[in-house]
Amino acid sequence: MENVEETVPQTPRSGNSRGRRSRQEILDASARVMSVRGYAGTSMSTLAKETGLPKSAFYHHFDSKAGLLSAVMAQGAHGFFDGMREAHRNPPDGGTPRERLRWYLRRTGAVLENREEFLRLLLVLVMSREAADAPEAQQTVITVRDEGRDYMRHMVRSAYLGEGEEIAGRVGDALAHFGMAGFDGAFVALQAGDGRSITDWMDQLADAMAGIGDAMVAAAGR
Repeated sequence: MENVEETVPQTPRSGNSRGRRSRQEILDASARVMSVRGYAGTSMSTLAKETGLPKSAFYHHFDSKAGLLSAVMAQGAHGFFDGMREAHRNPPDGGTPRERLRWYLRRTGAVLENREEFLRLLLVLVMSREAADAPEAQQTVITVRDEGRDYMRHMVRSAYLGEGEEIAGRVGDALAHFGMAGFDGAFVALQAGDGRSITDWMDQLADAMAGIGDAMVAAAGR
């Protein structure tokens, strides 16, 4: 699986500790405000008010608002996939594919809850063209979506490895896009306050995916 840290755009950091602190404050405030207002609705004046830093500090660290968005998305992508890798350490060896899928997806749901700001902004950028002037940020969106599908494929394949490498690969390929669609829907439902926990959504998604996967395994054994 490709490492997102090698593909998202990098932004140089300031060389002194005060500069690093102000840069991080800007990134954190920008992620928070943009996730609510969107990119187009977030002005430099708003960000300066949120951080207490002058506008000149923003332009010291970033060439433009588009460059700032690119750095926000790069930082969010790194944090999200770092969280995924940590959450999925030491997966279970035993159990059914359905049980293993539940293990993976429950932990994915926990990462989702801890990275809400990044995922809200990601979906805004997916569904709009408001960041057309920030091609690096748009490329990060594409990269994250591709990485997400690869990660979903990896989880499904791992859950079905007991059925053999070939079957596990076929099931993973078949369910990668479906799993991502379910992940997106669960996140939107969580943001809408539909009254269900993320664990509920992830368990139901695991059950649905396992139903399709088990049917594929049965058909292959005929």
